[in-house]
Amino acid sequence: MDSYPVFVEVDTSQGLPQFATVGLPDASVKESRDRIKSAIKNSGYRFPRSHVTINLAPADIKKEGTGFDLPIAVGILAAEELIKAENLRDCLFIGELSLDGSIKGVNGILPATFKARETGIQSVFVPADNAAEAAMVEGIRVIPVQTLPDVVEMLEGRKEMEPLTLDIHKIFQKTNQYDLDFSEIKGQRQAKRALEIAAAGAHNILMIGPPGSGKSMLAKRLPTILPDLSFDEAIEVTKVFSIAGVLNKEETLMAVPPFRAPHHTISDAGLVGGGQTPRPGEISLAHLGVLFLDELPEFKKNVLEAMRQPLEDGTITITRSSVTASFPAKFMLVAAMNPCPCGYFGDRVRSCRCTPQQIRQYQSKISGPLLDRIDLHIEVPSVKYRALTDREDGESSAAVKERVNKARDLQKKRFESNGTQCNARMTEKQIREFCSIDEESHKLIEMAIEKLGLSARAVNRILKVSRTIADLEGDECIKTSHVAEAIQYRSLDRGLI
Repeated sequence: MDSYPVFVEVDTSQGLPQFATVGLPDASVKESRDRIKSAIKNSGYRFPRSHVTINLAPADIKKEGTGFDLPIAVGILAAEELIKAENLRDCLFIGELSLDGSIKGVNGILPATFKARETGIQSVFVPADNAAEAAMVEGIRVIPVQTLPDVVEMLEGRKEMEPLTLDIHKIFQKTNQYDLDFSEIKGQRQAKRALEIAAAGAHNILMIGPPGSGKSMLAKRLPTILPDLSFDEAIEVTKVFSIAGVLNKEETLMAVPPFRAPHHTISDAGLVGGGQTPRPGEISLAHLGVLFLDELPEFKKNVLEAMRQPLEDGTITITRSSVTASFPAKFMLVAAMNPCPCGYFGDRVRSCRCTPQQIRQYQSKISGPLLDRIDLHIEVPSVKYRALTDREDGESSAAVKERVNKARDLQKKRFESNGTQCNARMTEKQIREFCSIDEESHKLIEMAIEKLGLSARAVNRILKVSRTIADLEGDECIKTSHVAEAIQYRSLDRGLI
């Protein structure tokens, strides 16, 4: 998530024409030699006919990517005295060169610009395609460039180009909009109530129901009732998208909680991140938003088990032989599954064709430790025709979000001294402090443990959800009714068969 400055040093000396790059460059950096040669020649400048040595410092950290093309080319032109060296002070250059000298966009511009500001750099020369992204950082001159001659002319003072400035807060307000709304959901009163509780406390939720009951529709509308991202949170999410190279160039700022829905064939590296050089996975792209896993039992077991640690910690650390990378992963897990292989076990209309053994095998694909980390398990039955044809709109996302925001405000006040953001992130100590219950509620949970065989982690989940239900109702103390409702949201603990 954090960039570090790389100093490009260029030395030209007598000897046979040679272009050597040192400082642990990867293949993409080594291949830049031919791109840079062609770009300099096709831009009308002379490439040195001598021994050229490029050093990328610090030399003990591996360098990768095509963003070094532009600074290497500028360094070579400065070594040939086509650019005055003093003009390069307090400047950052980043960009990929085409053979004709034009400059292409690269990934990771936003965190690089933040780092440039921290280190006292005054001007950043970035590809025009990335300029709006870099301009999200205030207090630094962002100069969009399209060709290598543009850079030379500007550095030598022969061409003027105004730094790009944007009304960041206006962009933030403009992109903070949704195309979907909660009012479009027909029926499913209990499921909508469970989603409201999940949004209010940032709880993970699992929906179980037959095909066509509206599980995906409910999940896609969950971000519309989540609290709005603050500007700092929006920048944090945008950083992840910038590093992963999936940032929409037209929007430049992720102002709404992200919604990610990977296919069930995804690999563990695709979900949690990884690769030879670690990249953010889907759980990091869902940071401060929603990760929706449809057809949960169809995901590979090792993929699902890899999520267990990030669900608890809110971060994912990937270690490789050459580097260790940490990415944020504070996401809400929203999963959906059918109750059986055919999908119609317990359906009111269609009959199930599966045997009890097949149903048990299907449900057992999801491990107990993973289920323990999901706070709410709810059944989503098929919707009756009368409910589907009802012309009266349901409650809007704005109305639900208002209640969610009030509950989150209570949580912020409660946890303001210890950094916890929501009920779902409470520690054991905080659960004992803020989730005290009366004797009647203790007996209710004790009965649930005996009948359902709940684990200690599942009991803590019930207490957290009870705290959120109380917050939604504005109650300072957790009541027995709150605990009873929270226990109802443990469908798989009760068993579907």
